[in-house]
Amino acid sequence: QVQLVESGGGLVQAGGSLRLSCAASGRTFSGYPMGWFRQAPGKQRNLVAAITSGNSIYYAAPVKGRFTISRDNAKNTVYLQMNSLKPEDTAVYYCAVRIVLGSISLSEKEYAYWGQGTQVTVSS
Repeated sequence: QVQLVESGGGLVQAGGSLRLSCAASGRTFSGYPMGWFRQAPGKQRNLVAAITSGNSIYYAAPVKGRFTISRDNAKNTVYLQMNSLKPEDTAVYYCAVRIVLGSISLSEKEYAYWGQGTQVTVSS
């Protein structure tokens, strides 16, 4: 059974940092793109960052320069380092895996496996 388990969320003041982790089990995802989405209350779930097996990376404009995505294929884990956090970063963050070799997709419909989500709250 495939599981993606996120950790590292929490409450932080504006300007602070958090590091999210997503550990996968049940199968190896080293060849597939992995990403982080977020969903704020009443809003659509959007891709924040994604990384391919070849370390090609996408960042959404609002987080570029502040967030860093990385992956450790040996640990089947993807990370999201979030610096200079802003109140507008408050959301539930989800990791996801796209079971298509190579390319990143911005659409959540293209991602087959999802974690349960972790809450990130940034206070002003």
